[in-house]
Amino acid sequence: CLIKGSLSPRSSHPGSILYWAKLKSSSWAYPTAVLSLYGFFANCRVAEPFLTPYLIGPHKNISGEVVSMADTYILLCHLLWQSFRESYSSRDLIYWSVWWALATAGYVQVFNYIQLMWDHIEPSATSSIYNGGVEAVCSLVGAAAAFSVGHIKVSWAVWGELALGLFSAVGTGAVFLMALTSSIWACYAAYVIFKSCYMLLITITTFQIASNLSMQCYALTFGINTFVALSLQTIITVIVVDEAALGLDIVTQFIIYGSYYAVISVLFLIRGTYTACINQCNPEHTETKEQESGVVVISAERF
Repeated sequence: CLIKGSLSPRSSHPGSILYWAKLKSSSWAYPTAVLSLYGFFANCRVAEPFLTPYLIGPHKNISGEVVSMADTYILLCHLLWQSFRESYSSRDLIYWSVWWALATAGYVQVFNYIQLMWDHIEPSATSSIYNGGVEAVCSLVGAAAAFSVGHIKVSWAVWGELALGLFSAVGTGAVFLMALTSSIWACYAAYVIFKSCYMLLITITTFQIASNLSMQCYALTFGINTFVALSLQTIITVIVVDEAALGLDIVTQFIIYGSYYAVISVLFLIRGTYTACINQCNPEHTETKEQESGVVVISAERF
């Protein structure tokens, strides 16, 4: 009580907004730190030596006078906006990117929590486990599936979206099997199937997106897709796993992940069936799409 009584009214509420506002306005340390940081970042342009040669080089072919008259960072933002518009100007590219983001979010979630599912089915403290060997098999089978894409003679522009729906449906069944089975070996097999399907489809998706873009847009497009996927995965984790929200048990979590993949498979089965029917009824539509893809790449190179 003596300690509390010795404090002033201001110090008795150190977390109040009014207290901190008065502290910032009266103390020399706060404005000095702000001004120092502003001066440092205003003069420290770490990308300047790299941006200027890139802008005036053969890739962008912007005159040195324009670069010297404008802030290189403003030009960089303009170029990023142009690349963003090019990357997502095609409806087909948007569909492929949507699958990338949605499926990757679900895949990362399953990958992060599969060890808990295995331990739930077959506790590691009381039995022999082969989790490491299963991961190795998944890598080999997934690599073989991805490698086989280059040897499959299929027009992915026509059948690719339908393949996304079909193999996503297979992945859906595998996730549900992992959630509902009591056999560790069935769960292992389901995980191998799920991971192989994802690696197969992400290879097709990456190929389709890259084949319709200029090389300069690869990093931006892939980066945005991955960022959206990880953002979705974070949201799923906060809602489903975090104790502050639902905090569900591992079996219920995998049932939700399976339902999530079921929605993806239904959406792309519908879209893939529609695309395949349109191209089968009108074969010229496929040739037109391929020509438009070529025009996009050429225009990007000129820019």
